[in-house]
Amino acid sequence: MASVFLYHVVGDLTVGKPEMVELCETETMEAAIRAIGESTECGIPVWKKKSHVGMVENNELLQQRFVGILNSLDIVAFFAKSECLEDHDKALKTPVSDVVAPNNSLLKQVDPATRLVDALEMMKHGVKRLIVRKSVVWKGMSKRFSIIYNGKWLKNMDASGSNNNPSANPNRPSSSSTSSTLDKFCCLSREDVIRFLIGCLGALAPLPLSSISSLGAINPNYQFVEASAAAIEATKKLPDDPSAIAVVEQTQDDEYKIIGEISASKLWKCDYLSAAWALANLSAGQFVMGVEDNVSSRSEYNFSLRPAAGNNNQANGGGSARPKKFSSRSIGFNPASPSMGVSRSMYRGRSAPLTCRVTSSLAAVMAQMLSHRATHVWVTEDHSDDIVVGVVGYADIMAAVTKQPAPANPPLGRTTEVSGNDIHR
Repeated sequence: MASVFLYHVVGDLTVGKPEMVELCETETMEAAIRAIGESTECGIPVWKKKSHVGMVENNELLQQRFVGILNSLDIVAFFAKSECLEDHDKALKTPVSDVVAPNNSLLKQVDPATRLVDALEMMKHGVKRLIVRKSVVWKGMSKRFSIIYNGKWLKNMDASGSNNNPSANPNRPSSSSTSSTLDKFCCLSREDVIRFLIGCLGALAPLPLSSISSLGAINPNYQFVEASAAAIEATKKLPDDPSAIAVVEQTQDDEYKIIGEISASKLWKCDYLSAAWALANLSAGQFVMGVEDNVSSRSEYNFSLRPAAGNNNQANGGGSARPKKFSSRSIGFNPASPSMGVSRSMYRGRSAPLTCRVTSSLAAVMAQMLSHRATHVWVTEDHSDDIVVGVVGYADIMAAVTKQPAPANPPLGRTTEVSGNDIHR
């Protein structure tokens, strides 16, 4: 295994990370939209309220307060319900607890001295966020190869002073400074880990230049919906990881051509109410390809959005309260033509799914994900840019980079297998 995993610790990734801001489950969906817009991710952790304000929590209490992660696709799917479309104000005032899917295993609290390889193992098996207690030891500095510090294994900050003399380590905080940071945390996502790893590609050689197919990083079990089906069908099978559904068309050879996707990363910071209306009223193909104001049947797509009282229409990006027609631009898509054809050239920008080929290198896929702030990349066949064969997500990449190298292949020839005829010869 690469030394970068063994000699780097989680604390190396927390430099410059802001203090975590909690979204309480009693907050409204209106507040959740605002929080997700200010977040660096398309999903935000949701918490129960502290039993006592100002109390210092141990790991167990903090874990018990965590509810789950709410993402932008969850929000659009909720607003697409008929009762929400009929009363936007009521939908915006709905408590977050009514929408977020409870899953306490998506987040874990770890010590700054946790080895990077251990953090990767957690994330490979479903953990999406790591909560790290902010400590003076790690503030403003990156301790490369610091799993051993001053000749001793780093201890959990909760046990500081039990085995080491603070005066022997000038970088260790005093008891007063430690207590002042016990209730402050930062949140590390899987994107943070991938961003760190892409800066260590040399230490991971030869894995970064290997193809994703040879590393087994392609997940063939992806969710999809046909373009002719209602877009709302996608909400009936929302996948957990990655939170994305491919929109496909079946070819004459019974293969699936990807034309777009309905995902949390595509809908991040979109016009949520417009997207919800489109999800409830359009086909999946129309949703991802776009329906412009100048289509011949545009009257079919007229709808009205009313702003939340006193919120300056926060859920709709601060737009006006006047009735408006649906346009793909309102959910961030900008197709080149109003036609609903199936050609790949008919859509551009955010409406186009992010794809790679089965022979693409791991480094190239990692760079794609980071540059587009995407949680996944769809994998297509070598002979076609459209025929989808699987998807690569964060967990797949982490499994690939920590994969043990395969033993060297024996030389090809008669010595690889000896038959009875060979013996007699």
